[in-house]
Amino acid sequence: MTYALPVCTGRRASRSLVLCTAAAAVFSATCSHAATPDFDHVFSTRGEPAATHFQATYLAGGLEHHVEVWRDGDRRIRRRTDDKAESFATRDPGNKQPGSPDYHLSVLDLGKKIRTDIDRDNLYRIGQFTDWFDLGHGLRHPQGSYRLVPAATPHGAARAIGACEWVALVQGTQTTHVCWSTTAKLPLLIQAADGRTVWRVTSVDHKPIANKVFAVHDEGFIRNDANADIERD
Repeated sequence: MTYALPVCTGRRASRSLVLCTAAAAVFSATCSHAATPDFDHVFSTRGEPAATHFQATYLAGGLEHHVEVWRDGDRRIRRRTDDKAESFATRDPGNKQPGSPDYHLSVLDLGKKIRTDIDRDNLYRIGQFTDWFDLGHGLRHPQGSYRLVPAATPHGAARAIGACEWVALVQGTQTTHVCWSTTAKLPLLIQAADGRTVWRVTSVDHKPIANKVFAVHDEGFIRNDANADIERD
């Protein structure tokens, strides 16, 4: 299932606002870390390109949406959804722990001109388990029981823009098919259990990304410090 990044409102970030800002255009599923093969093994980012820029369409609420993502290795991510919202995820370049899960997230409501800032630790404190992989790849690390099984191309599958390998994600009585590109490290297609294409990458490149792409333009925006609000609760 794929979700659109919601547009959040209000001058102060409350729990509901933070829940809203945390959901970035990602695929949600359930999984067990004890299962074999596990999520990180099947959807491995090992050897990932240093830079990735892709565009995709996805279904949410019965409507088609558009997302564009710029991914600068493990340092910076920018997502733009329907020209209505943008999110910027950054990691502290001074962090001495390689692979640290920590990051800072800034979400801009472009229509209402509201900026909300929150750190990963506070997302987790309110039960929003969105990690770096989720934001930059279009797949969410699942929770719960699941099975991942190599699969043939499912009936009625759309045509991917490049080579990818189909994997069946089995959750109870439902099976979702993911076509994972081992080159781009992206799901090029996701087909829901009912046969609908709920995610499709329409373009991808790995050219170097200019620093200006990751500049946050929030002139005239109302600023919400979600970290401060959560810590006061």
